Amino acid sequence: MEFQQVKSEILRSKKFLPVLLGAVAGFLYYTFVGCVTGHCAITSNPWSSTVLGALVGAAFIKKPNNNGSNNNDITETK
Repeated sequence: MEFQQVKSEILRSKKFLPVLLGAVAGFLYYTFVGCVTGHCAITSNPWSSTVLGALVGAAFIKKPNNNGSNNNDITETK
């Protein structure tokens, strides 16, 4: 598989979007809120806040059901 094919598959899947948005949000949090003293474990370093934001964004990726659909309807069985 060529690089362009892999790139187009990733862009079509749209699963990277929550991770990307989380990483941007983590970096923006570091930039605008951050930690002035440098003693904060997460917000004193732009890398750690960006990675943590990406992990939080990854938590929002929908997992497919057993039948392969992303339908989140709850059905009751009797």
